[in-house]
Formats: sequence, structure tokens, C-alpha cells
Amino acid sequence: MIRSFAQIRLPLYVMVAALTVAGGSAFPIRAQTATTPELETARQAVERADQADADQYAPDRMAIARQLLAQAQAAQSSRDKKVALDLAIRAAADADVARALSLEAVANADLQQRRAEIADLQRKLGMEGGQ
Repeated sequence: MIRSFAQIRLPLYVMVAALTVAGGSAFPIRAQTATTPELETARQAVERADQADADQYAPDRMAIARQLLAQAQAAQSSRDKKVALDLAIRAAADADVARALSLEAVANADLQQRRAEIADLQRKLGMEGGQ
């Protein structure tokens, strides 16, 4: 006789419940080292700056932001909450500045390209009108 899925549900539920109970007690350290909102904000700010190519356009600021984030994470691990908070806020600020500098550089490059295209079109129109 072939067993259907309905017949093996109870053993599956028991196995899932057992793994949940075992998994919950196996990782008590994770709850103690939970990240703070400020640390998460700093991590996200560094990520956003990285996505905006801040390494290319603002490498110094990006390096500082990464260094401060690493120091904040280390301070968080060592239970120095105030230092971790201060470092995380500074890391987020530096990452935001790096992102802004990167976006500005990209916008300026785009502006220069558009101006060159306009000048080229004006030159072509001037040449055609003169002939």
C-alpha cells in the first residue's frame, strides 16, 4: 500500500516542532549580540554608498565609513554600547557623505556629456545653416 502525504503529516509536525525547540536553545548567543538600529543603519548606509560607486568617486570617505563600521561592530561585540552607538552614527554619516559625493560626480559627468552633445548639435546646425 502506498502512503499518502496526509498519513505522514503527524510525523512531519513532530519533527518540525523538535527542530524548532532544539534550534531555539542551540543559539542563545545570537539574541545577546543582536545588532542595534544604529548599527544596522550604518551598515545599510555603507551598502547604499557602495552601490553608488563611492569607492570610485569618494574612496577616502568610503574607507573611513567602513573602518568606523568595523570599529562599531567590534565595540558592540565587546559590550561597549555607547562607543558602538557613536561609531555607528559617524559611520552612517561618512557613508552618506561618500554616497552624496559619488552621486554628485556622476551627475556632473552626465551634465558635461549633455553640454558636449548640445555644443556638437549647435555646431552641426551652424554649419548646415551657413552652407
